Amino acid sequence: MKIALVNYRYFVSGGPERYMFNIKEVLEKHGHIVAPFSIKHNKNIKSDYEPYFLDAIGTGNEVYNHEYPADLKTKIQVVGRMLYSFEAKRKFKHFLKEVQPDIVYILHFQNKLSCSIIDAAKEMNIPVVQRISDFGHICPNAHLYREKVGICESCTSKSLFQAVKHKCISNSYSHSALKAFSLAIMNINRVKDKVDGFVFPSSFTRNKYIAKGFDVKKTFHIPTFFNAEQLAQSKEIRYGNFAVYVGRLEKEKGIETLINAFLKTNHKLKIIGFSNDSYETSLKNMAQGREDQIEFIGKLDFEEISHYLQECLFTVVPSEWFENFPNTVLESFAFKKAVLATNIGSLPEIVNESNGFCFDYASSDSLREKINYMFSNKEEAQIKGENGFKDLSASYSADYHYSQLISVFKRIKNN
Repeated sequence: MKIALVNYRYFVSGGPERYMFNIKEVLEKHGHIVAPFSIKHNKNIKSDYEPYFLDAIGTGNEVYNHEYPADLKTKIQVVGRMLYSFEAKRKFKHFLKEVQPDIVYILHFQNKLSCSIIDAAKEMNIPVVQRISDFGHICPNAHLYREKVGICESCTSKSLFQAVKHKCISNSYSHSALKAFSLAIMNINRVKDKVDGFVFPSSFTRNKYIAKGFDVKKTFHIPTFFNAEQLAQSKEIRYGNFAVYVGRLEKEKGIETLINAFLKTNHKLKIIGFSNDSYETSLKNMAQGREDQIEFIGKLDFEEISHYLQECLFTVVPSEWFENFPNTVLESFAFKKAVLATNIGSLPEIVNESNGFCFDYASSDSLREKINYMFSNKEEAQIKGENGFKDLSASYSADYHYSQLISVFKRIKNN
């Protein structure tokens, strides 16, 4: 089968891109041809298909919207890509005519490619499957989260323009209005009807979309995967005297709850990740005077992160928004490490008392109890980590994910 793999970035900036390159490798290993379509960028991984890619916005160095030049031309480009890009439609249609794929597999398109690419595929009678990794189809900020109140589902129960009222995007009325309007255009354009199938890593997220009117027959729960075979067999797993957090340093990630919990103990925590604004500074201020206990490591590549996963006792995922099956849980299991996770969203689907613990939402006291238990029962922590590795091998392997995904592709293509 020839598969067009679409994502608005062709370099690793987070979980969706790691998945993109991993699934590309798995599909090619099984004999399929994978043709990527993305946006030109100076960080892109080299691809023979890059001449087909959409031109970069700005200089080709920017990753996030706030980094773009402030000139009028760039602003017009940004707005066009968010709402409905005829340029993206034209380029993608040319790509499809040249490549002639059997199916289009879309990861992220919102804000950078626009829903026009779906129209291009439908006009060519090529079936489209999209993998959903956030709440971008039903929430303008894609998180179902507001910084001042936490979990928020106002846009799903009332109007998309609740996002404008609460300035959900960049604390700005104009930015929030633009995102709400772009989502309204997607709804008017009937994107949820035009896409032939939606793949959800978590049942929780799938159910949220179904509740919002997505056709249950077009939704498929396929957990993500981690290819444990990628890990060097020579790596020795140890269980040290510290815990690890890996991820972005953002409000919704629950880092404040995490730090407050550890400050109530004498146990050590290493925080791996970075923030795009001054939030990291405020987090460091929380731990001021306790730097020997709570250490901020900064941004690392996966090989460097692997060292800490090899050595830690367990990891923590303290998210305070509805995570959609975070890779960090499977990465922890791959290194036979137990996970402490918040009891919301998809996390209880993955983390249980066999392979870790769930703790109460935004409760530093509940988390502190679990932290103390793990450090006081290191042998049990090790057993939980080993159980996590067994879960990874049984339910989250590359082979299992491939078999489920290709079954969906074939079913949709044949219909």
